[in-house]
Amino acid sequence: MKDIYISGFADEISSSFDEQLKTVRELGMQYISLRSADKKGIADFTVEEVKNDLLPRLQAAGVGVSSLGSPIGKVKIDDEEGFEKQCAQLETLCEIAKVLNCKYIRMFSFFMPEGKDPADYRDAVIEKLRKFIAIAEKHDVILMHENEKDIYGDVLSRCVDLMQTLNSAHFKSAFDFANFVQCGEDTAKCWDALRPYIVYIHIKDAVSTDKENVLCGTGEGKIPELLHKAIVEEGYTGFLTLEPHLVLFDSLQSLETTDAKNIIRENKYKNGAEGYAAQYHALCDILAKF
Repeated sequence: MKDIYISGFADEISSSFDEQLKTVRELGMQYISLRSADKKGIADFTVEEVKNDLLPRLQAAGVGVSSLGSPIGKVKIDDEEGFEKQCAQLETLCEIAKVLNCKYIRMFSFFMPEGKDPADYRDAVIEKLRKFIAIAEKHDVILMHENEKDIYGDVLSRCVDLMQTLNSAHFKSAFDFANFVQCGEDTAKCWDALRPYIVYIHIKDAVSTDKENVLCGTGEGKIPELLHKAIVEEGYTGFLTLEPHLVLFDSLQSLETTDAKNIIRENKYKNGAEGYAAQYHALCDILAKF
């Protein structure tokens, strides 16, 4: 489809960067969202390592980078040392984004203390996000806030509040269907409310009964109807990024505060490559009907 590009978190295929690139090229994909490579998170790479190691391999495979799947903002709101470390990491990530000709960095809005009211931390969240945004503005990079469960901006009302309050061309929304389902939200209402701020879409589905991730289009995310609305009716252009979460993968534990098996209880495919391919073909089947 014109101006619609399928990308994906390729570390769900394998921890090996070469295997990631091999699989996406075999599927005919030309982009990945770079979250980890060779068992190392993108926030832990130096600019020189990306320039001298990852970039040549991407170029050889003919694969571009749609976004950096960073862990920025996935730190406790009261962890000041962690926040300062992430500010330094974000500076480096912005430089890496420029090396990779990538304008988007995925990020989050801080873990809340367990059992506490997120409203009590709103001012601290806004203050820290402004510091992240200032770094992004300096480098002319766009931070994309993902509505991840258990962070401040997990539910619709707080996502909208962040977008309206911060009101920056360098702070936008990455829409994740599954995460809203897992937070008990209606994805159609979420789409309509956040549409002015959405610049990127994650293809991940889930069911609310046990909050398990399922093949896209088979859960409660309303992915087929909302993608039709977005692309056909509203003219969305840009990336649809696969994030299957159908098989336990190496870097998952580093992304979560709980045991990874609480996130993906059992593998739904024999390996990451098979699960990734299934998600890709399911998305292609959805798009073919438009």
